[in-house]
Order: sequence, then C-alpha cells, then structure tokens
Amino acid sequence: MTKDHIITLPNPHLREKSKKVGIITDAIKKVVQNMQAATIDWEESRNHEVGVALAAVQIDSLLKIVVVRNNYDNKDDHTFAIFINPEITKLYGEIVEDYEGCLSVKDVYGKVPRYTKVKVKALDIHGKEFRVTAEGFLARIFQHEIDHCNGVVFIDHIHDKPNAFFQLKENGDLEPLDYDKHVKNNRILW
Repeated sequence: MTKDHIITLPNPHLREKSKKVGIITDAIKKVVQNMQAATIDWEESRNHEVGVALAAVQIDSLLKIVVVRNNYDNKDDHTFAIFINPEITKLYGEIVEDYEGCLSVKDVYGKVPRYTKVKVKALDIHGKEFRVTAEGFLARIFQHEIDHCNGVVFIDHIHDKPNAFFQLKENGDLEPLDYDKHVKNNRILW
C-alpha cells in the first residue's frame, strides 16, 4: 500500500467511529502491514516531516488499530508498535499546547492542547492485552491516533481558535494561516 491510499479530509469516513477488532485474523495482520507501508511511503515523499503513527481509518479501514513508530527520531527505523483496540485509561499531567500535523489533513498544522501523560491499554498482534504509560510527544501521539478511532480529527479541538492554525513552508518552518481566509469556511476541513 502507498501514500495514495491514505484518505484525507473531506472524506466522511474520518469522522466515523471505528469498530473494535474481535479476532486477529490474517486479514487484520494485512491491514497492519498496509498501514505501515502507507506511512513509510508518505514519509519518503516529504522533506521536513516524519510519519510517526497512523490509525486504520486513515487507510479507509474502520477498525480500531493504531501503529506507532518505534523510533520516530530515526527515519531509517521502519519498525512500529501495534495497538489493537487501543483505549486511553487515564489522562493526566498538564494540558500543553503544541504543534500537530496529520497525514489526513493536507498542508494544515495546529497548536493543539493535550495532556502530557496518558495510560493506554490495547491488544498486541497476537491478541494479548498490554498497557503503556506515555509522556510528552508519545502521549500526544496516542491522543491524536485514538481520537481518529473515535471519528475525531485534531482540528476539531481547535476549530474556534483563529491563532492555532499553521501551514508548512518549503523550508520546513510553520507559518500562521489566515483563519478567515483559509480555515473558517474551508469546505475541505469542515
């Protein structure tokens, strides 16, 4: 699977809740492989961005599956941790605003408030339950991706904050977007 299989807004599936995975079949394992391949292919087409995670809905599969890069600081590491039926069991720490982008929201970044710590439970690829405690950027990733499983896109958290929207420039810098001109009534985003 390639980056071209990643759906983007305004695709209505991104606003739908994903379904729990019952049995981890070969078909489910194939979805996971496709998610990883699409993420890496997307990343290889970008100069200043890294594909750190993906939810199954983003390849148009409404299943509660998330893949997270094991080492998102190393673009050569193409391994992922797999979270099936991920669920946040605890949000805690401070709420901090920081930049987020999304493979399914083209050319828009946002300064999104998120908790700095989370506890997550999920199933691994073999169906065994496990738990993870995450802080900082990884906590943000979990909140972002589990939102996808619930039909929520990061821009939904900031829709009424005119100063929270940005775009990536050619040189890798983020530049504020004119909210009234590019965001407020943008049919693609909303």
